[in-house]
Amino acid sequence: MAEDKFDEDMDTITLRVSGGMNSLQLQSLLRVSNKLKEMHRRGLVKINHSVMEVVVASYLIRKGFDVDVEHPLGDLVCDVYAERGGALIVEIETGFVPPEHALDPVRYMVARLISKVARYSKHAERFMLATPVDNFAQLHPALIKRPQERTHQELLDMKSVCDEYYHNPPVSWEEIANARLHGIFIVNVDQATVTELEPEKYYGLVSLMPK
Repeated sequence: MAEDKFDEDMDTITLRVSGGMNSLQLQSLLRVSNKLKEMHRRGLVKINHSVMEVVVASYLIRKGFDVDVEHPLGDLVCDVYAERGGALIVEIETGFVPPEHALDPVRYMVARLISKVARYSKHAERFMLATPVDNFAQLHPALIKRPQERTHQELLDMKSVCDEYYHNPPVSWEEIANARLHGIFIVNVDQATVTELEPEKYYGLVSLMPK
C-alpha cells in the first residue's frame, strides 16, 4: 500500500474512534497512530492489522490505560501493550491463513492461537485476543480453561497441535501449561467499537457455527 494511502486510512480511523476524547486521551491516540505510520514507512506493518490496533488502543485509552503498540517483549513484539496498575497484552488475530495452509486452515489457526496465548500471556497479568467481528477465532477448548483446570490429555493435545506447525523454536510444555486467556475483544472497524467477552462466552458462540 502506498504511504499516502496508509496515512490517509490511519487518519480516517483515528478520527472515527476519537469522538468525545479529552485532550490527553487524544494525545495518546495520536501517538499510537503516528507510531504505526512511521513503522509502515519502514515496511513493518500493514493496514488491516494497524487499523484494528488503533480501534483497540482507543478502547483501552478511554478506560484509563497507558497504551503502546508494536511493543517489544524480549524476542517478541506484541500488538498492543497497556498498563493501568498492571500489564495487559492484546494480540490481534485477523484470521488470515497463509497459502501454504490452504488445505488445513482450521487446524493451523487452532495451533496459531495456542501459540499466541502460550508465548505472550506470560509477559502480562492479563492477556486478550482481539479479532474482527467477521472472523470466528478457532480456540482449542482447553484454552478457555484456567491452567490448573486443564487435564494432562488436553495439554498433550495442545502440545501435539503446536508441534505440527512450530519447530524453531517450538512452543514449550511449560508455556502451554501456563497459558492463560482472559478475554476476547470483538472489533468492529466499521463502527469503531470493541465488545469484550469472556473466553467461555465467546467459545460458546463460536461453537454454534458449523464445524
